[in-house]
Amino acid sequence: MRLLLLVNSSASSVTARGRVVIQKALAADHDVTLAETSRRGHAARLARGAAGDGCDVVVVLGGDGTLNEAANGLAGTPCALAPLPGGSTNVFARTLGLPNDPIEATGDLLAALARSSIQPVGLGSVNGRYFLFHVGIGYDAAVVEQVERRSDLKRFLGHPLFVGCAISTWFRHYDRSRPRFAVHHSDGTLVDDGLFTVVLNTNPYTFLGNRPLDLIPEATLERGLGSVTLRSMSFPAIIRAAAAAFRGRHRLERLRFAVVRTDLDGLTVTGHGPFPYQVDGDHLGDIERLDIRHEPNVLRLVVTPKEVAASRR
Repeated sequence: MRLLLLVNSSASSVTARGRVVIQKALAADHDVTLAETSRRGHAARLARGAAGDGCDVVVVLGGDGTLNEAANGLAGTPCALAPLPGGSTNVFARTLGLPNDPIEATGDLLAALARSSIQPVGLGSVNGRYFLFHVGIGYDAAVVEQVERRSDLKRFLGHPLFVGCAISTWFRHYDRSRPRFAVHHSDGTLVDDGLFTVVLNTNPYTFLGNRPLDLIPEATLERGLGSVTLRSMSFPAIIRAAAAAFRGRHRLERLRFAVVRTDLDGLTVTGHGPFPYQVDGDHLGDIERLDIRHEPNVLRLVVTPKEVAASRR
């Protein structure tokens, strides 16, 4: 196969040695070209160019933001996407069952390529931009903004930085005194007093170390979107929501201040003034309206053979 190895050298877990090892491993059986991203949006352009040149697979070594850009460049083309974890959290790669070590994950990728384990999957879209695993609206996006302001610390602090920013955002950087937006679901239901919403194309929402935050088990690449909206951001509510997410098994939907919806074709979020949002961990600023849709079978994805993932458990 013809592969483009797309590398974000600034990502938290990417090293020069690791990049060389991965490139050599892929090149043993495939025709591999290397490209490095240099700015925001560059990965989308490189991936789109690779698809136009007849490349079979774009392998992305980077974080979730780089992976999102590549997916936007490849959606609707015959060229497939293959993730390798290179960031601090690697939500999408780990959701697919890949290990968090990029060299170990390369072995799984090679096994998938040898079996031509490629399948079409659905994505979400928000105001015309595709997302792989989630859109965060309100408090979640405000936390991501604070993390990005400290991006120079992300490589060294990782998850403790996210936890610290979540605490400081709750106290200082997000207005919890009033509802921020209304959520109109495609099933006809309305939540008009939202403070924090996550729209999921996959589950879990994220990882803290090796622990997944499990919001909607039904959210998979084969089904419609899921959404969780919190109507309270009091300290007891946040603690109960976090505990429910850690414990999983649909516990979040039992909370009276949480509204959970599954298998949605789409939803619309309208603000009571501007509100922040993020896409696959990339903060995109403030906005007053989001139109979110499920886009079935729009991306070809290299998936780990089930027997390989099962052998790791």
